[in-house]
Formats: sequence, C-alpha cells, structure tokens
Amino acid sequence: MEFEGIASGDQPTRERVVRSILVDGPSTAAALAERLDLTPAAVRRHLDHLLADGALEMRDPRPTASRGRGRPAKVFAITEAGRNHFDQQYDDLAVQALRYLAETGGDEAVLEFARRRVAFIERDYDVITASDPDLTPAEALATVFSSEGYAASVRSLPLLSTGGDSTAGAEQLCQQHCPVSHVAHEFPQLCEAETEAIGRVLGRHVQRLATIAHGDGVCTTCIPHTPGDRIAAGVPTGSTSERKS
Repeated sequence: MEFEGIASGDQPTRERVVRSILVDGPSTAAALAERLDLTPAAVRRHLDHLLADGALEMRDPRPTASRGRGRPAKVFAITEAGRNHFDQQYDDLAVQALRYLAETGGDEAVLEFARRRVAFIERDYDVITASDPDLTPAEALATVFSSEGYAASVRSLPLLSTGGDSTAGAEQLCQQHCPVSHVAHEFPQLCEAETEAIGRVLGRHVQRLATIAHGDGVCTTCIPHTPGDRIAAGVPTGSTSERKS
C-alpha cells in the first residue's frame, strides 16, 4: 500500500494510522496517539498528510458520544480511496465473471455462488467455539470473519428486562473492512449470503443493519441473545484480532 507524496520513512507509520482507523473505526487524534504510542504532534502531522491525500476524512463525532467541556474533538474516518489502498480479494475480473454468471444463470446462480463463497463461516464456527467455549456467539463469529480479512469486532448492547428474571439484549457484529465490498456493491447477493450463513450457524434470525458495499462506514449485523447465551460485558469488546488463539 503506497500513499502519494509520503517520504519513505513516514510510510510505515501512516499505514499504521490508516490500519488502526480501519480496524477500530473513526477515531480522534488523541485516541490514535494513545493506541499507536505516538505524540499528539506526530499523529496530527500524519493525519494532515492523509487528509490531503484523500485517504482520511474528518467528521463530527456521533451525537451520542460523551461530551465534556468545550467543543467535542473531531474524528478521522477512512475514505473509499483509503480503503482502496488495502488489498481487495476481488477486482474487475470478478465483477465481469459474476455479470456473465448472472446473464447465463440468473440471479439464483449468483446467489448460489455467494453461498459457496461464505462456506468458511459454517466451516470455521464450530472449530472456534470448540477451541474457546468462553466466547459469545458473536465473538466467535468475529474471530471467524477476522481470520478472513474482515477486521471484525463485537459491540454489546444493553440488556432489557422482559419480566421476571429473564433479560433480552443483543450484540452487534461489526466488520470494519470488507474484502469484497466493490463486488458486493453491484452484487448484493454476497451480503445476503453472509447474513444467511450467520443466522444458520446461530440458529436464530439476525438482521443486517449496514454494509460497506452500500456506503456505510462499517458492516453491522444485529445478533439477538437467546436463553442460554453467555452474555458479554456491557461494553464494546476490542478487535478479536487481539484475542486470536
């Protein structure tokens, strides 16, 4: 991955900055400095260059973000151009091949191909849960997806009382990167097949809330808890890449 106009000595650090945002999502300069063990001045210098190159964009923080005194800090998010610097598993040839498949076999043929492509979800899920039974279902899936290049993590949502001693809640499977997003933009069957496979391995209905392929910053799937699930702590978990066995 090469960014324009970057001295060779700065290239590795700027790649680290972009990858950190890719994995952890939109971040403030202070958060990046802490994660990457850089001084605030150094991280801002790299951010300025990445903004100028179009690899990053500056956004207002989410309204739900905690606010202290003064104006909340801006966050830096990766742009489509920034994503393009990272390897894509499928290129124009894949799009052309799927167009041909759609023309000759119809949409169902494309969906069948998409289902075969995500066979790794069912193949690896049982292996992961057997090797680390303390993972929640969403955490196990995040490990599966991260091993395939999706930079996945889990966010736990608040538990809600449903009467008596029972509770209901959900987890969000967040994929900060999608190696097939360019192809999925034209062929949403790829996203549909992923969602189907997630629901199938968990034995429950799940809902895809957002996708990178259609312009969202992250692919997000809501996974409702069911009785017997191990419930994660009520705070966002880190990237499962930190928990790989």
